[in-house]
Amino acid sequence: MDKVILITGASSGIGNETAKLFQAKSWKVAATMREPEKADDLRNIVDIECIRLDVTDIESIKSAIGETLEKFGRIDAVVNNAGYGLLGSFEAAAQEQIERQFQTNVFGVMNVCREILPYFRENKRGYIVNVTSVGGRMTFPFSSLYNSTKWAVEGFSESLQYELEQFNIRVKIIEPGPIRTDFYNRSKDVTKKEGLTVYDHFLEKAMANMNQAGQTAPDGKAVAETIYDAVTDGSRKMRYGVNTKGILAARKVLPDTLFFPIIKKIILK
Repeated sequence: MDKVILITGASSGIGNETAKLFQAKSWKVAATMREPEKADDLRNIVDIECIRLDVTDIESIKSAIGETLEKFGRIDAVVNNAGYGLLGSFEAAAQEQIERQFQTNVFGVMNVCREILPYFRENKRGYIVNVTSVGGRMTFPFSSLYNSTKWAVEGFSESLQYELEQFNIRVKIIEPGPIRTDFYNRSKDVTKKEGLTVYDHFLEKAMANMNQAGQTAPDGKAVAETIYDAVTDGSRKMRYGVNTKGILAARKVLPDTLFFPIIKKIILK
């Protein structure tokens, strides 16, 4: 029987590549996004259905799940990929920016999980794949708000897996390092406050170094392949890194006094 995956944020980047990879592996794909009419590269691919879904809109999520079940008859895995990065100094962040970051990156993930759980629980199967970041296990300068959302999803996912194991529902966490996607362009927001310029010198350095890391990094296909492995390897493994280059291992073993200078050298050099 054909298997079915629902992916959020599939209009570009990691979500887009994941949709194409699973289709190539003979899965049926619900590629969801806020504006499916713009998904020109996906709409004409057989077994990919482009569906409207806004992770901040509960009714939109319910409708997308219902449409997927009506179209394909089942859902075997959900990939919570929709999100973006709010970068810059915390002091410059507007309240609306902070709320939007959490509404999308944290509450959006929770919204999708809550709506799919009754279906997975009733069928006693299912995979929930939450795309976080290496920034959910460590922090970087001028990423305090983005980091905090990814740390929140890490904690949410880790706790959730205890609750869901009894129903044969597996929770997987994907932790990409630098990846060449729209994160560094379209999927990025920057905090700004009129008259606040004292952070600009270091912020410019940090943004330049992060952009450079993104330009030379693997593209979204590497993350898509890892997501596919997470859903199909049959293991109880929960965390999967992508292009972390040993940085997670270093964070685990080094004390703060040694690790923090490494990050400062990489980002603020």
